Amino acid sequence: MIQFKEGYYADIRIEDRFRTTISYKAGVLEEMKTRNEKQAFLRVYDGKLWYYASVTDVDHLQKTLDGLYAAATANPDILEDPTVKRFEVNRDKLSSFADRSVRDIPLAKKQELLLSYLPILSEEPAVTLPEGKYLDRNSEFRFLSSLGADITYDYQTCGIVLSFAMAEGEKQFHGSWSNGVTRFEELRGLEETIRGSVREQADSMRNAVPVEAGKYPVVLSPEAAGVFAHESFGHKSEADFMISDETMKEEWQLGKAVGSPILSIAESGAIPGSGFVPYDDEGTKARKNYLIKNGVLAGRLHSAQTAAALDEELTGNARAIDCEFEPIVRMTTTYIEGGDLSFDELIAPIEKGYFIKTVKHGSGMSTFTIAPKVAYEIVNGKLGRPAQISVISGNVFETLGLIDGLTRDVELLSFVGGGCGKIEQYPLPVGFGGPYVRVSEMNVQ
Repeated sequence: MIQFKEGYYADIRIEDRFRTTISYKAGVLEEMKTRNEKQAFLRVYDGKLWYYASVTDVDHLQKTLDGLYAAATANPDILEDPTVKRFEVNRDKLSSFADRSVRDIPLAKKQELLLSYLPILSEEPAVTLPEGKYLDRNSEFRFLSSLGADITYDYQTCGIVLSFAMAEGEKQFHGSWSNGVTRFEELRGLEETIRGSVREQADSMRNAVPVEAGKYPVVLSPEAAGVFAHESFGHKSEADFMISDETMKEEWQLGKAVGSPILSIAESGAIPGSGFVPYDDEGTKARKNYLIKNGVLAGRLHSAQTAAALDEELTGNARAIDCEFEPIVRMTTTYIEGGDLSFDELIAPIEKGYFIKTVKHGSGMSTFTIAPKVAYEIVNGKLGRPAQISVISGNVFETLGLIDGLTRDVELLSFVGGGCGKIEQYPLPVGFGGPYVRVSEMNVQ
């Protein structure tokens, strides 16, 4: 039983993390292992400074906590501190994955699953250096605070990541396919999906036509729209960026029109998948947060400290990649809400433009760039030939205002490889997505 002292705020988060990694390269097993780690991160706050400790000895946390108390100074008014007053006192016990934990799946079954998919890559004659990974993670969390919070919950993802080089004459292409889910059984039966993706990427390598640089209407797939929402807007919504930046505070005033009236961008840790965070690392319950609502700047993402500094409400976005780090403001699942069009209706008015189907990477704050992997021409309202596009780019706020069409269908994506990076904390699991999004004009080159 942890004994908290009066005159201080303190919290403890504990994680029991299980992970599996199986990887093959060119048919050769490179890695096959499981790891089980237990860690804890402890914080004490006296109203002036935070005192931290990260430990693997989770059986003697009281001793570590007492050491932090000894370094701090007791504050009889700590409960009136603006940051402390914002902390929620939740008591909950969630068990979303107890009956389907990847901890219980034999390693041989995970290997067998991966090996069943690898030969599909070599069916395409242009493929060289096929690689494949099976990855999973199951974490059991507990959060305790001196205010009385006591939360336990679990988290799980598993998935397949395939990558391959392709070459034919002077043409080269780096292809990939991945799928992240929360149930192991959902990874079965994906042969035709993988086969179709490899064929499409091979066709793009062989037949993609170079674009003539210019400004064109562009349609973003849910993947591309999710990358845009995350990289180009989500990071700008993380409130710690603007605490000491008066220019950004001025630019980022709530209630300001920043986009098309049909555009709403939301964020929530309550959505199942790789961005699932029912309680953040300060014990705040997940909720749906609108960043943009009907084109108007509606909110930003917070920890307790940033919420206190800007006199705003908590959002459930204080996160750390593991118990070696303190929580900072991070996204969970960020997405664009849907509209009222079908895909055919969305592209019908476009005489000449481009459809961005899959993405290599993206980045941006005030301006953004997205590097497409597979893209297509749109000609007279129909999809045409595969297109070779280096980047699409633009000013974030200008582009938000140029969104003029959204499909009804919305897709939210989960991932098991990589993640979001911020400062030294990488990779953090997140999710993103959206509908198919039409932008009336973007720079394409």
